[in-house]
Amino acid sequence: MLAVDLYRGKVTASRSEARKLRRGVPENRAIRDMKAAFNSLAARPDVQSKHIGAIGWSMGGNFALQLAIHEPRLAACVVNYGTLTTDPVDIEKINAQVLGNFGALDRVVSPTEVRAFEKSMKALGKSVDIKIYSGAGHAFENPNNKRGYRPEAAADAWSRILKFYAQAQESTF
Repeated sequence: MLAVDLYRGKVTASRSEARKLRRGVPENRAIRDMKAAFNSLAARPDVQSKHIGAIGWSMGGNFALQLAIHEPRLAACVVNYGTLTTDPVDIEKINAQVLGNFGALDRVVSPTEVRAFEKSMKALGKSVDIKIYSGAGHAFENPNNKRGYRPEAAADAWSRILKFYAQAQESTF
């Protein structure tokens, strides 16, 4: 397992500062950093490079999907309420199996956007498994999200993630 530090060592407990850090991450640099992390993992003798996956929540979910677009060797990608694309040029580049967990009440990534992504993926013959949780909004898996945390949905999403990675590993042999 490897976590990529997209903030380059900067940390904060302040929500407003966290938003500034998030907005300050250049997408092209983040993609380069994630590809470098992928290459580092793939070069290790104790890692089977055809079994490398990515996972992210919110912004991290978007970046996990961006890695799937930009790294053809990525085997599996989990997007938890991250922004999506419907651009067929981008989707055509995705070789990874994709799992998505989203909230029906999400105001950042709407169910309409999620279904459009799913439809685009399926139209291009890509592997995608999407679930939209009723009564859940953005960050429903985060227990620190006091008003929006949905423990049942979070537990189900985690179960789906574990099952997805187990199945993805089996199917990439």
